[in-house]
Amino acid sequence: MRAILIPALALVLASPVVFAAQIYKWVDSQGVTHFDAQPPVGQSTTEIDSVKPVAPPAPVPAKPANGTQSGISQHSIDQKVQSQVQEQEAKMAEFCDTARNNLAQLQSNPRVRQEIGGELRRLTEEERQGKITLTQKQIAENCQ
Repeated sequence: MRAILIPALALVLASPVVFAAQIYKWVDSQGVTHFDAQPPVGQSTTEIDSVKPVAPPAPVPAKPANGTQSGISQHSIDQKVQSQVQEQEAKMAEFCDTARNNLAQLQSNPRVRQEIGGELRRLTEEERQGKITLTQKQIAENCQ
């Protein structure tokens, strides 16, 4: 009984591999795609792996029913983004100009005053050097 059961079990387990034949895909002269176990003579074919599962196709994004409205809204969005970018660039340019001006004043004048709590106070040399280092770092990171 065991002599029959073990080979039968091995045959059942190996059967998907045995029955998986090679499949060929080709397109004929009229543009029709064919699939067959035998490749045609004189045609270029593509072998299809029937053991490996086929990946599902990528989802196609849905197009809006009215294409003109999406074009107009996309155009207005593009303009809004461009204006925001221009505003940010203008603010950054203003920041860089101010930072460079402050750096020049800090480097050229050892008697810099700063308003703290409504009253003017002269910076110590250590404070001035710290502000010079901080301003140089900000210019290096943010300005070109």
